[in-house]
Amino acid sequence: MSSRPEYLASGEAARLIPIVPDSSREQKSASVLLAGLRSVLELRQALLKSVGVRVGKTSQLEAWTEVVFKNHDKKAPAPKDRPDGLLILRTGKREWKALIEAKVGNDIVKEEQVSKYVQQAKAHNVDAVITITNQFAALPTHHPVKLSKSATKSVDLYHWSWAFIRTQCQLLLKNDGVEDEDQVFILSELLRYFESDRAGISNFDQMNSEWKDVVNKVKSNTPLSKNSDEVQNTVSAWHQEQRDLCLIMARLTGSEVTLKLKNQHRLDAAKRVKDDSDDFCKHQILYCALNVPNAAADLEVTADVQRRMIHCSMKLAAPKDKKSTKARANWLIRQLKKANPDHISIKAIRPGGALPTQEPLKDLRDNPELLESDTSKSTATTFEVVYSLDLAGKFGGRKVFIEELEKAVPHFYQEAGQWIRAWTPPAPKIQRDNEPELEQEPEMAGSSE
Repeated sequence: MSSRPEYLASGEAARLIPIVPDSSREQKSASVLLAGLRSVLELRQALLKSVGVRVGKTSQLEAWTEVVFKNHDKKAPAPKDRPDGLLILRTGKREWKALIEAKVGNDIVKEEQVSKYVQQAKAHNVDAVITITNQFAALPTHHPVKLSKSATKSVDLYHWSWAFIRTQCQLLLKNDGVEDEDQVFILSELLRYFESDRAGISNFDQMNSEWKDVVNKVKSNTPLSKNSDEVQNTVSAWHQEQRDLCLIMARLTGSEVTLKLKNQHRLDAAKRVKDDSDDFCKHQILYCALNVPNAAADLEVTADVQRRMIHCSMKLAAPKDKKSTKARANWLIRQLKKANPDHISIKAIRPGGALPTQEPLKDLRDNPELLESDTSKSTATTFEVVYSLDLAGKFGGRKVFIEELEKAVPHFYQEAGQWIRAWTPPAPKIQRDNEPELEQEPEMAGSSE
């Protein structure tokens, strides 16, 4: 085991089995995670890759807990403001360091505390600060605490949710992503701990406190302000739920499910909240798109607050080798023969200003011509498979809304999304009938028998 760095006044090596009081769940969870990172190569590769740090097979990782720096700067934070951990990654002559601050249960990191750790990192040439809580973030760079750009000018600030870490463990185990058998055992034990109540890890399970009031205001057509706390808190809660949906789908499919974000929103979390708050006030809907690897299309999720409905859908181009809307619809309906048709419909979308047609899947199975239009001769060019759930009065329940949403999204994917295949043009064929005779190749000049 490595000796403690000389710039630390105190600190203990991270332990897989820390000897701490049962009341110290935060300290225990941080120690277990950091020791797990040090022990399992693929886990530290997966987690550190999410913050842009590459871990080679020859890289060496040190993990320390309850660290206190030797501090000669009177203006720097006092030793009592100690982070939960320190990671030191050495790759050849290069060294990357990160302070770790972890919270469990309902505890969150606050601006004052994060600011102090960023100051500590600057004072001791530490590259990054990583916070770990039950709060969700779309990306590790979208931190729940907003600091000024000048505050993080020389120190990167990242955030992991415990659910994200747990999901990475699950994916590695489910996909046989760890080579060494001993490390597989260690990772299995880590996951067992993270899935227990003792770890203090939870999913996002309820909307913000203003949710019911916002739903009622939308229903009564009361104007909403995009700059109000109630709207921005609603949008922020929705952003957390989007990330939780990704993790739920990742655990169920065994694949890395990600959010589809505009590049400007990927780079700027504050702009994402601002723009989505503006859209919410204009349209009274909450929307996101999930990217499921190798799926036929993005899985789009919409919470229609005005109508108090949840919609899950996937759009795909109609096959161009079929002429009529009926024939094109049949191509899609056959793909959904295993689907439970309850609450599932198919919308046929036409080019230009032609109105779409939409009918329940259960009716279309026997009568695909129902998607033909009475008002347009245009053939459908796009189909949208839609699962709709009317929550009525339950929509305003902070917990019920999340519960129903987290059942609806996997249900739609299991019943319909996973069976859909995008159309691809057929390969060109060589005609067997009436083939022209191949011309005989001319003899080469000067050839002789």
